[in-house]
Amino acid sequence: MKTSSQTLGSRGEQEACSFLLGEGHRILRRNWRAGHLELDVITVCSGTLHIVEVKTRTEGAPVPPEFNVGADKRRHMVRAAQEFLHSDNAPPGIEEVQFDVLSVIFSECGPVIEYYPAAFVPVYTGGAVNFR
Repeated sequence: MKTSSQTLGSRGEQEACSFLLGEGHRILRRNWRAGHLELDVITVCSGTLHIVEVKTRTEGAPVPPEFNVGADKRRHMVRAAQEFLHSDNAPPGIEEVQFDVLSVIFSECGPVIEYYPAAFVPVYTGGAVNFR
């Protein structure tokens, strides 16, 4: 049985997918997993693979949801994206990978969506992943 937090997250991911479809994305996977690694939503739009982290909250949350994607989460997303790209699930012809964040806040008036394409860019230096 899902917790209320999991139910809210599922609703948020559904809203996120609907939004992304409206923006011209093709949804490849939702909740893709490889061991302990997970990616919320993976899309393709104009030859670019989008790795989308979806953060969902209800109105009145003390911190905007997009602020909850810190360095550890970013590193996790990069490792998961690398696994996805080396799996049989990766679509052919991908020229670029972009890491996006999409926040969904459920209010009395309905969902409020904020989309941050290319929210961060991984930079590989000395074998470590940093961000700009």
